[in-house]
Amino acid sequence: MKTFVSVIHFILCIMVMVVVLLQRRKQGGFGGAFGGSGTQADSGQWQRFTGLTKVTIILFVLFMSTAVLLTFIMV
Repeated sequence: MKTFVSVIHFILCIMVMVVVLLQRRKQGGFGGAFGGSGTQADSGQWQRFTGLTKVTIILFVLFMSTAVLLTFIMV
């Protein structure tokens, strides 16, 4: 079971990296992440998540779930 979950975890790790690298770059850079520029008031409307963002969120949740599962399996 540990080997199976480890393989799934490794595959998810690669998939998360690929999906993150495929995403479009935001114009604000790190300033937008910390509230410096590119706020929602500037853009005029809240933008919905794209399909690629949804896939990233799902893969990240699965990745973290397998990480926690591996932690409990190792004990």
